[in-house]
Amino acid sequence: MSLKALLESAATAKIPLWQVLLLGGTTLLARRLLLARAIHTTTVAPGASKKKAREAEPAVTEDTKLVLIIRTDLGMTKGKIAAQCSHATLGCYKRALKQAPAMLRAWEYCGQAKVTLKCSSEEEMLALQKKAHEMGLVAQSICDAGRTQIAAGSRTVLGIGPGPVSLVDSVSGHLKLY
Repeated sequence: MSLKALLESAATAKIPLWQVLLLGGTTLLARRLLLARAIHTTTVAPGASKKKAREAEPAVTEDTKLVLIIRTDLGMTKGKIAAQCSHATLGCYKRALKQAPAMLRAWEYCGQAKVTLKCSSEEEMLALQKKAHEMGLVAQSICDAGRTQIAAGSRTVLGIGPGPVSLVDSVSGHLKLY
């Protein structure tokens, strides 16, 4: 069954688009349709017009991603890194709920792309965080509690995004994959 036929039959049966894609697989076209739907699906406050709600949220016109930048100078174990990346992802998600809900919705609809990168020092991480904030991106650094391997207050991971791929890459594109 073609994607077009799948979407038409789903519309007739009033099946949500995300369920159709779970059943029919995701293709580039399907991801674009979800992205378009994410842009146009807006929660409107009681009494507010849909036009005002759309004006309040920026349009998302490209793929989105979240990057997790891991400090390599701390010598964390793989398990510690996984936990710290989870904290950073959740921190970025919570901040994006308030700061960039349309971007967050687009990221959710398009597979929640995450990329792990590495940096070599806290100074480099802080510079990246500052640049991300200046560009209007969500950026959340994680400070360790100091209960296991790392000294309390050490910045371990920086999450940037979710945001447009081109914008996130302008901040972190020079870093190597972890």
